[in-house]
Amino acid sequence: QVQLVQSGGGLVQAGGSLRLSCAASGRTFSRYAMGWFRQAPGKEREFVAAITWSGGSTYYADSVKGRFTISRKTARNTVYLQMNSLKPEDTAVYYCAYKEASGSYYYGRAYDYWGQGTQVTVSS
Repeated sequence: QVQLVQSGGGLVQAGGSLRLSCAASGRTFSRYAMGWFRQAPGKEREFVAAITWSGGSTYYADSVKGRFTISRKTARNTVYLQMNSLKPEDTAVYYCAYKEASGSYYYGRAYDYWGQGTQVTVSS
């Protein structure tokens, strides 16, 4: 089992920044990937970003490219999501997720473990 504990999030004005963190513990895979997804009220969960541990490759949704940055600290099994130039449409509950480093990074069903979720609210 892998446990994911999220921190960060909160309320910010449009144009502001927030950083989310997600720490993985337990029986982690030797090669794995972590991602961020979000779900706004009344909408389906959507992919935001992902990063692999083996090569540090990153993947982003078009809606956040150039504004969000995913990074990791391998020694701490921690992934971060730096969110800049936030917009009201970024308002959602954000979830981190964990999977083996094979297969798609873009689909939530490909991930095995999920964090508890954290609210991000961007006011206009």
